[in-house]
Amino acid sequence: MARPGMTAKKGRGIRQTMSDLHIWTGLLVGWILYAMFLTGTVSYFREEITQYMRPEMGEVRPMPPAAEVAERIAQTVLAQTPDTPQIGITLPTQRDPMASAFWRNPHAEGNRRFEFEVFDPHTGKEPAARDTEGGDFFYGFHFNLHYMPALWGRWIAGFCAMFMLVAIISGVITHKKIFTDFFTFRWGKGQRSWLDAHAALSVLGLPFHFMITYSGLITLMFLYMPWGLQALKTPDQRLEVTSETRVILPDEQPSPRLVPLASLSGMVRQAEQRWGEGSVGGVRIHHAGHANARVAVVLQASRRVSTTPHYLVFDGASGALLKDQSSAGPAATVQGVLYGLHMGRFADIVMRWLYFLVSLAGTAMVGSGLVLWTVKRRAKLPDPDRPHFGFRLVERLNIASIAGLSVAMTAYFWGNRLLPVDMAQRSEWEIHTFFIVWGLSLAYAILRPARRAWIELFWLAAGLMALLPVLNALTTDRPIWHSIAHGDWAYAGLELSMLAFAALHAMLAIRTARHKPRKRPQARRMPQPGAAARAGGAA
Repeated sequence: MARPGMTAKKGRGIRQTMSDLHIWTGLLVGWILYAMFLTGTVSYFREEITQYMRPEMGEVRPMPPAAEVAERIAQTVLAQTPDTPQIGITLPTQRDPMASAFWRNPHAEGNRRFEFEVFDPHTGKEPAARDTEGGDFFYGFHFNLHYMPALWGRWIAGFCAMFMLVAIISGVITHKKIFTDFFTFRWGKGQRSWLDAHAALSVLGLPFHFMITYSGLITLMFLYMPWGLQALKTPDQRLEVTSETRVILPDEQPSPRLVPLASLSGMVRQAEQRWGEGSVGGVRIHHAGHANARVAVVLQASRRVSTTPHYLVFDGASGALLKDQSSAGPAATVQGVLYGLHMGRFADIVMRWLYFLVSLAGTAMVGSGLVLWTVKRRAKLPDPDRPHFGFRLVERLNIASIAGLSVAMTAYFWGNRLLPVDMAQRSEWEIHTFFIVWGLSLAYAILRPARRAWIELFWLAAGLMALLPVLNALTTDRPIWHSIAHGDWAYAGLELSMLAFAALHAMLAIRTARHKPRKRPQARRMPQPGAAARAGGAA
């Protein structure tokens, strides 16, 4: 019990504890989260990005019937690898006019067990276009982080997503006036302005940010929490569970009796009679040419929100329908809906733009949080012009992760236009260009004063973005005015977006150049006890 005249010392409240948790969970993985958010954001238009990076393909032509495309590509693959035990075909859509296929090569050595190729759906042959990963690179980097084994990349991405979930919840608890602050923004107030921007961006898409983060973890739930599946006693039980979350065909040994594959086009047409014309998204074939061959015709992903598989299984030898997989259990359905909401493949053009803009706000939320950390702490440094090593490290990583990533992503498009079309391993060198430029951005941020590095990298990003349409006009026969005149909005839309982002980065460079950090007011020195008496005595 406190004595009279004494004030009891207050302990740390829940909001202060949550504030510390929010700050450090956001900072420790913020650089990876920013890259994951930004690459995931542009992945909502990955098909359009891929179209842009194959300018030789020209404008989108009318799609041939899905049945013909499936038959044509299957025959092409079987001609190359007649004894392949597994083929997967993805049929073209209006957003992605190219077909593709992967198949297992039984003669491959090492880790290259699967082959992958893109096909012209009209000819069934490789398209006469430059080799590129297109938008698939950003999509893969979003959760695989590229230059590492996929399993490691997904574990790191999941770890960061868990931290993001903690940061979202702790941030809501910390800011008791978060919704009031959403309508408050104070320009030119330094730390206060960054805090207002961070709060506004957080509230703007709060339900979306929570859904994206949580559903991102759910998409890989069997990787992060495999114990439920491992508890099942027999392989058949595990197969029954996994068949509710993805297309599964029996992985048995091929029959020694050889039987020609039945008409694949007939199976696709039968599926279209059930689902509607243009509804088939892909075909899976196991043990083509054997008596126990099986074919799965899969419903197009854009036809429904849930990603739970909806497909028909046919006997590959006779063409008879064996199974209609059109439903799943409650757990698989919940997982499929969350996965579908995360991917957004069901979205039309308006919904996809909403996804893009709110996800872009989430990217800015992470970036503003990283900058706020340095702005808040710079004012508390003994000498803001000579910060300690830890502060300099965070500041340089911020510059490279935010401004440097914009430069690297734009350099990826420049590499697509400037690298020789017939260059060996061309698609890999486009990706190398991205990482080389990103690494150079980090080196530049280390060597230059922080303020100048921010400004110069923002201007570099703005210049590269603004000049990309010019580069495209000089290197292809599809300048932006031609695309607009012919209504090719998938192509023109990317360049118009680049011009908008160029203006945004130029504005950031100008505002950074004009910003004048407030000097910390010097503390007034209090007279020492007895100083006045000594001064009087001296007088």
